[in-house]
Amino acid sequence: MKVLTLRDLSRVDGLHFSFAGAYDPRNGLKREVAPFLDALEESANGWMPTFVKSSRTRKYSRDAVWRAMEERRTEYGTIIGLVRSENPSVSLVLNLGPEDEQAMLWVSISVQPLSVFADVETCRGFVAAARAWTSLYPSDYAAAHSLADLSLAGAPSFGRDDATRRRDGFDKIYELCWLNVFGPKLVESVGRERMLSTPAHLVEELPNGAVLLVLRPTAADFDSDEARVAQARAHVHLRPDLDFDTVLRTLRERSAALVPVEPRFHPDVAPLLNRLPDEFGISERQQKIAELNAFRPPEPEEWLPAALPSDVENPERVLTSYGDLSEGLVAALHTKLPSIMDETPESLTDLDFYFWRENFPERYTRELIDSHTAPALGAYLGDVLVRRLGGTWVLRKKREESQVRVGKRVWLPFLRARRHMQSRQSLLDYSLTQFFREAERYRG
Repeated sequence: MKVLTLRDLSRVDGLHFSFAGAYDPRNGLKREVAPFLDALEESANGWMPTFVKSSRTRKYSRDAVWRAMEERRTEYGTIIGLVRSENPSVSLVLNLGPEDEQAMLWVSISVQPLSVFADVETCRGFVAAARAWTSLYPSDYAAAHSLADLSLAGAPSFGRDDATRRRDGFDKIYELCWLNVFGPKLVESVGRERMLSTPAHLVEELPNGAVLLVLRPTAADFDSDEARVAQARAHVHLRPDLDFDTVLRTLRERSAALVPVEPRFHPDVAPLLNRLPDEFGISERQQKIAELNAFRPPEPEEWLPAALPSDVENPERVLTSYGDLSEGLVAALHTKLPSIMDETPESLTDLDFYFWRENFPERYTRELIDSHTAPALGAYLGDVLVRRLGGTWVLRKKREESQVRVGKRVWLPFLRARRHMQSRQSLLDYSLTQFFREAERYRG
């Protein structure tokens, strides 16, 4: 069973729900947590977690939850995870704070993909769970919304610095989500009558004085123009100091930022660029795809029309030293990049992506890169040209002048590797992937 990581959960947009509510530790943790699980099991229509994660992973059951809580219980609190690895993916973190007079229960749920909540009945179930939880565990504020749109809105700080956010919390309605639960203090600051008259799909007063507000029947169409108009109208109703046109324009801009952009990457670097978008947050991914569509790497200049004659006295010893460099790179990275052992075009793309994702040129010292990494990469690149394109080494005393003859051109792999390793951007501008593709065109 594969437990999803944060990287897995950020592949596509999902519904994110979070709240912090009070609980009474004098009743015992099992008695306090049982109602939370009751509501989850009753209302999680199609997205019920299937495993419990603590120091080990167990199939979901009440007993598994109690055992996990015992394993993770410390004087600082108890944190366990409830997960679902199949579609839809679920990550639920249940965090019970220290058992003192102000004991708090924190809940964070991510369900992916968001399209699960295009179904009205599924959304009704989620609303029922949120209603039950925030009634059982009184909260100042709770919300469920598209994770991508929350990021664009600047949640949870909404433009404030961290210290101000921690001090003030959600002290006014900075943003209106698909589902909102406003605690009594926030309701009174807005005005209970105004709050209850909000134009929305559902406005409901909870027994503890909080108000549950749901903008639309379903969560998945949050970015439609109809949904944005409804969101703006309700927000301005609750915040008369805001201008409707300004709020709506901002919401429409956020919707535009999430419109899917079709990847149309430069063919020579497409194998590399195809991997990059998932490394960015969902909210900025489409913009990055558009930027990568416009990216045109410079044509490789690390070649000569005719070979410089070899000037080494012992070619075998030089080739052995190159082999040692290349083998050192393989030894260092083969666990993270198994393909590196095969010396293929795909292994060059894997190296490009690895160095970019790690931001290698800017994380490690220039001395290490110039004296070890770049030379090893140059030797490895040259060996791939020899092995996969039928190239032959033409060796020089000055390593950066050493060449690999492929067809009618000779290529300078050490020079390419040095340029490749100058910065994170240069990993794209001087990719190993593009260099191989260019050399491949001249093989015949």
